[in-house]
Amino acid sequence: MLKFLFIGDIVGRPGREIVIERLPRLRSELNVDFVIANGENAAGGSGINGSIAKALLASGVDAITLGDHVWDQKGWESEIAGFEKVCRPANLPSICPGRDRLILEARGFRLAVFTVLGRQYMGLKADCPYACADRLLQELEGKADGVFVEMHGEVTSEKQAMGWYLDGRALAVLGTHTHVATADAAVLPKGTGFMCDVGMTGPYASVLGREVGPVIGRFLDGMPRKFDVAEGDVRLSGALVEFDPETRKAVSCQLTVVRRNR
Repeated sequence: MLKFLFIGDIVGRPGREIVIERLPRLRSELNVDFVIANGENAAGGSGINGSIAKALLASGVDAITLGDHVWDQKGWESEIAGFEKVCRPANLPSICPGRDRLILEARGFRLAVFTVLGRQYMGLKADCPYACADRLLQELEGKADGVFVEMHGEVTSEKQAMGWYLDGRALAVLGTHTHVATADAAVLPKGTGFMCDVGMTGPYASVLGREVGPVIGRFLDGMPRKFDVAEGDVRLSGALVEFDPETRKAVSCQLTVVRRNR
């Protein structure tokens, strides 16, 4: 059996620090072969930059995925192509810089990774995620032994539909973006691990990783405020997927949460 850990949206400095501090030990404790992390909120809670990408990869992250905040940090569009283990969402326009898929290898198994953006309540221009997934799965035939698909979206129904759509064709379909872990981790009937949202990696004494007061104030009066990244109750949240490399099917998919200093 092989395992991969998918770490949910890393939010700001607290999220980065817990990954860097805990991941080396966590890889050994969980006996994982691959670690993939969504880093789209790693820089101040919005976007990523080159120095942060380097630090996360050096800590033991094998691949970094991104989402709708992919271009939020100035200059990242010029840096992204230089990172062989970072991929942008695959259903962005083809002229966008950066890789639209990655292939990782461990113990003789080639794991392909790509992200598709949902299109409901999302700001970036994106092609149909279902058609994009079909295209990439076809292009990856013979180049990878199994595929992990991240669905970065707002709407649970859209992410559930993708899970069922790819059941039996992907090792796992795991969701990100909402920063709140869902209680639906499962292996679907044809062998695909699934979870609507794996949760965020960052401060949980917050509103989606931001200081509570300004967010409540915005809801009360609608006035603009700066939403700083919070600091309290830092956790690493993700999904641990175990799969059979011979059958190319998941055998378990479960929420995995680690609290700081524990």
